[in-house]
Amino acid sequence: MRQIGLRLHPPFPAYLAGIPLPLTPNRVAAAGTVRVLWLGPNEWLVVAEGEAPDLLPRLERAAAGRRAAINDLSSSRVVIGIGGDRARDLLAAGCGLDLHPRVFGPGHCAQTVLARVPVILDQVDTSPHYHVLVRRSYARWLADWLIDAAEGLG
Repeated sequence: MRQIGLRLHPPFPAYLAGIPLPLTPNRVAAAGTVRVLWLGPNEWLVVAEGEAPDLLPRLERAAAGRRAAINDLSSSRVVIGIGGDRARDLLAAGCGLDLHPRVFGPGHCAQTVLARVPVILDQVDTSPHYHVLVRRSYARWLADWLIDAAEGLG
């Protein structure tokens, strides 16, 4: 999965390179296979399925002339997919966020701690299916914790 860090100085455009930017905290905007996660007042994470080799140059061209920082972060994080009937329960076992569907549903994201590990949590759909983005150095430990916690849930 391609991951590109994006920081912009205001005013913020609604779209950059034809990709919508969420301007509401902890929300996600999507265009095709590209998702943009709001991480902070002037920070987003652009994620795309597969290699998406044209994404970085597209964003760089669109941001030309603006005060911006655009960095390829694809090597820094692993994406763990979690889905199914008990996905919410599994995440709640190690995360302090309220993941109830009325509060955190599709189109929501958050930087949080899961099992004492900093992660970015993105609810992809209503099934529910989540993407957990975690630094590579923590990925094996978190995967093992998730397996143990899932076994504990039955």
